Amino acid sequence: MTVCEAPGKVYLFGEHAVVYGEPAVPAAIERRATVAAEPRDDDHVRVEAQDLSLDGFTVEYAGGTGDRPDVDVPRPLVEAAMGYVDAAVEQARDAADAPDAGFDITVESDIPLGAGLGSSAAVVVAGIDAATRALGEPLGRRELAERAYRAEYEVQDGQASRADTFCSTMGGAVRVEGDDCDPIDAPNLPFVVGFDGGAGDTGELVAGVRELRAEHEFAADTVESIGDLVRTGEDLLAEADADADPEPALLAELGELMDFNHGLLAALGVSARSLDAMVWAARDAGAHGAKLTGAGGGGCVVALDESDATETALSFTQGCEEAFRAELATEGVRVVDS
Repeated sequence: MTVCEAPGKVYLFGEHAVVYGEPAVPAAIERRATVAAEPRDDDHVRVEAQDLSLDGFTVEYAGGTGDRPDVDVPRPLVEAAMGYVDAAVEQARDAADAPDAGFDITVESDIPLGAGLGSSAAVVVAGIDAATRALGEPLGRRELAERAYRAEYEVQDGQASRADTFCSTMGGAVRVEGDDCDPIDAPNLPFVVGFDGGAGDTGELVAGVRELRAEHEFAADTVESIGDLVRTGEDLLAEADADADPEPALLAELGELMDFNHGLLAALGVSARSLDAMVWAARDAGAHGAKLTGAGGGGCVVALDESDATETALSFTQGCEEAFRAELATEGVRVVDS
């Protein structure tokens, strides 16, 4: 059995705009998905996933996920979880030139589903890595990130960007612009995450921005403004000492950009009342800045605060189900057992 784990992420800047070729800077965080893969003697895939729905599920199927039997959890939860697992299996089979390979797969995750923290990307990255290693065909990180992107692109009907999967594969902070993806230096920023317990519909939210951008010139300008903001943030990070604690002045400037970024995303219609409430609670508690992270519509916000004040404030904010500090994950996907 081969076991791999991959981190989730927060967006420092740039979600939604990255879909239109603007840059984005996500950063990996120490919340991880773990996937264990054991080759079978047949072409079946048996998946046990106790953390990907409220009740968990176990399912075995042959061929595509459409062949699987009914299971005793709501079908949309199974579709969401199994779509990514199945895509990861197909990418692993293709990479190893083993189209009939079967697996016993176990998935565990401490990343909230659909909350903007890259849960699906982490499952796909860890799944492909574990399955290819189990078949004796480990991939280089660049190829792994590319295949994980293809898997998400397929499942999300072409709505995916490379940001989540590249960040989960590489760890640390990364810069994504179109097809260009590169790790960048960044200090260990004091991230605090607030989670409202919900999840936005990524496809619907991305489609909404696309329609708004096509209908109104100001929306297209807003997307470009997010790109300009990201470039300013990149310059700040480039000037920082990645091996030292971030200076207060740097946190203040990055926080101001995060505040602007949230306002621009709200103007594009992808925020939500719960997200706005958590953003303002963080700011009122003294955070340097706060914004939604991910597609929006519900899910998570990320703030910068080296003190405990923001985490405490969020924990008492109506609509916030969980608040936690998130350390930068300097290491991306990794093998934990083989």
